[in-house]
Amino acid sequence: MYQHSDNAGGVIDLPVNKVVCVGKNYQDHVIEMEKHFKSTVGDTPLIFMKPRNSICSLSHPVKIPSDKGECHNEVEVALLLQHRLCNCDDLKEAEQAIWGIGIALDLTLRDIQLELKKAGQPWERAKAFDASCPVSAFVPKSQFQHLDDITFSLQVNGSIRQQGSTKHMLVGMVDLVMQMSQAFTLDAGDIILTGTPSGVGPLAKGDELQLRLGSHLDVHTKVIA
Repeated sequence: MYQHSDNAGGVIDLPVNKVVCVGKNYQDHVIEMEKHFKSTVGDTPLIFMKPRNSICSLSHPVKIPSDKGECHNEVEVALLLQHRLCNCDDLKEAEQAIWGIGIALDLTLRDIQLELKKAGQPWERAKAFDASCPVSAFVPKSQFQHLDDITFSLQVNGSIRQQGSTKHMLVGMVDLVMQMSQAFTLDAGDIILTGTPSGVGPLAKGDELQLRLGSHLDVHTKVIA
């Protein structure tokens, strides 16, 4: 059973709750989605959720569905919240709610997502399935000098597929947490996924993955089906 953990191997004493995600928070990914999937972006952050059972650890192999079409990688910086936030309008309060920072995959069943979009239906079947949010351990926030310049990347079979920096976010991490809390209450133990850069693509059984978060995390895993 998944538990939040820190980069020293300890268990973090916070409950496992929901995952709150944002779509299209990097301009290069917006362009990518418009070009290949005719997707558009609105004026406000596109927010959606994954349930508790979507969370699993990147210390185990990444399991993808074998019978639901293409499952795409979307590597993202992940935030772990330590305090409840509701209708927050103060950036300092929003930043203080962050326990730590990790890296995660927002696994997406792309064929199903495109079908749902065409039908004008919600995305849950494409985004919120069990084990759709593999996440690393979390590094305490105090170990980062600047939250607005954290680099991260995903390699698949030794080749860079996605790389980015939080300085390229359309909505910065702390501002994003604040805006999410104005949509609905965020709870201690929630994970925030902050958006993905360009380079999304299908994963396949046997793929070897390497996820890096600056100099803080270097995670190796593989894909199973």
